[in-house]
Amino acid sequence: MKTIILASNNRGKISEFNQLVAEFGLHVVPQSEFNLPSVAETGLSFVENALIKARFAAQHTGLPALADDSGLEVEALQGAPGIYSARFAGEEATDAENNQLLLEKLADIPESQRTARYHCVIVLLRHATDPTPLICQGTWTGSITLTLRGTLGFGYDPCFYVPTHQCTAAELPTEIKNRISHRALAFQQFTSAWQQILQNEPPFKR
Repeated sequence: MKTIILASNNRGKISEFNQLVAEFGLHVVPQSEFNLPSVAETGLSFVENALIKARFAAQHTGLPALADDSGLEVEALQGAPGIYSARFAGEEATDAENNQLLLEKLADIPESQRTARYHCVIVLLRHATDPTPLICQGTWTGSITLTLRGTLGFGYDPCFYVPTHQCTAAELPTEIKNRISHRALAFQQFTSAWQQILQNEPPFKR
């Protein structure tokens, strides 16, 4: 079992990542186990923020670090909330508060113009000064519902409508979401690249 630190304290992400990596002999440990605080996300893109988080975790633990930066882009809001998705309603905002603000901002937008995309960037740093980080990306297209629906998932899942399954992401069974979501698609790229890494480098050690 190879241990990687996940540069996140988000319980939803931790659970989702461990489900995704289990079959590949990886064990994801959240940075909270090392009493690491969240680092300021000062980047201007998902890639920049993921790199900032991964580098911070690797520097302070000496472990390979896995980070993701993901968010929701809504066309009618010119791409907002984007990289500010987790703090759309404020620095300490809850998922419920972010969802409520999103629906309020779209209150006058008809259903036909509520197109949205979830984006996910996954970054792996083998060490804090890794000059060639592994960067993988995934996109999941849908739209924003008029009301919140479903109790599964996290983030904007209760208002993110998935047209291929005619339900929100929060109504999708976990095993389906873990095949089609933005994070799942980014992780499919990651696992393919991971196999190549293992062929060329000694196993990571805790």
